[in-house]
Amino acid sequence: MRGTWLLYRKEMLEMSRSFKLLWIPIVFTILGIMQPVVSVYMPDILKMSSGVPEEMFALYELPSPPVVMVQVLSQYSTLGILVLVLAGMNSVSGERYGGTAELIMVRPISTISIILSKWFAQCTALFMAFGIGYMAAYYYIYQMIGELSWKSGIISFGLYGLWLLLGITITLFFSTILRGGAAAFVTLAILAILSLLNAILPRWFSWSPSRLISLATESLTGNGLSASTAIECCLFTVGIIILAILSSSHLLQRRGLPN
Repeated sequence: MRGTWLLYRKEMLEMSRSFKLLWIPIVFTILGIMQPVVSVYMPDILKMSSGVPEEMFALYELPSPPVVMVQVLSQYSTLGILVLVLAGMNSVSGERYGGTAELIMVRPISTISIILSKWFAQCTALFMAFGIGYMAAYYYIYQMIGELSWKSGIISFGLYGLWLLLGITITLFFSTILRGGAAAFVTLAILAILSLLNAILPRWFSWSPSRLISLATESLTGNGLSASTAIECCLFTVGIIILAILSSSHLLQRRGLPN
């Protein structure tokens, strides 16, 4: 554990020097704030656009607080996950192909300590960014639109946070065997396929980790969140995360360093 802790501090130092601990939370905060602000000022934005018929202003209704929070999560499903994947795509491959890993792996430190330190550092950045962005969105929705249940907000935060955690874990896994760009592409493709299959065949893929997105939405809108389905999805997702971490450590040990 001492080796993991030392490497974790190194990862956090690198993240602070590359400003990842600054710009990732800023992006998530902007995404969180933008949606309630746009929802409230949409009529004014439409008035500033030329050619918009007057009937549209009469038809526009301000979305309810849960609906706006769902829209915020939708922003995190696209731009948010893209930012996290791009930020973590070189976490292992960058050191393998850059030569830094050679200096670390000659020391008596296990590969599981290396992978865990990187995973914990990515988790820290994730929950710092997602936590700040989510709280900012919650505050603006509360101030500008209306009250939102804190209990459903916490459940939604946990379910959606687990989905994002799966995203950075898959990125870490593919970063062990591929270069950064390829790792990001494969990760985004897998997440998109999982989301698409859940949208097309929700009954067949009720166990899928992508079901966490719709469960987070259902907890906000109060559309009968199924506790058994939520537990099943959470356990399955945690299992994939543990398997991906162990596989990453095994692959890093077997593949060694590139020439």
